Amino acid sequence: MPDRESETHYPDPREEDIMAGDRRLSRPDSSLPDWEVPDTAYRPIPIVWFTGALVVQMVALFAIFFVLFGQHGAFTIALSALVTGTIGAWTWDRGMKNAGTGWKAATAIALLAGLLLVTLASLDRV
Repeated sequence: MPDRESETHYPDPREEDIMAGDRRLSRPDSSLPDWEVPDTAYRPIPIVWFTGALVVQMVALFAIFFVLFGQHGAFTIALSALVTGTIGAWTWDRGMKNAGTGWKAATAIALLAGLLLVTLASLDRV
């Protein structure tokens, strides 16, 4: 059994760099070796596009409804339909066109449901 004097010294990675020849394996301020660069990229998922479209539509339709509250209901319905169509096109261009059929259907249904609510609320002013 080797005595303590002849044992190999292993550096503490929390206090000093750990080297393998001329390459640094670890350093105190990083959990990854220097050559390791994660190969990741931002890849949004359909729920992000869905939620973004829904939130933008809610805010836009809310504003349209209350700004045009004293006007004829047809103006509110027409502008809300135009804004909903624009949001739908924007969402499809962001990537929803490549999403699954379920996400496409859910997005279309949610956008149409928001438009339907504004339409129903505006019908008494037509």
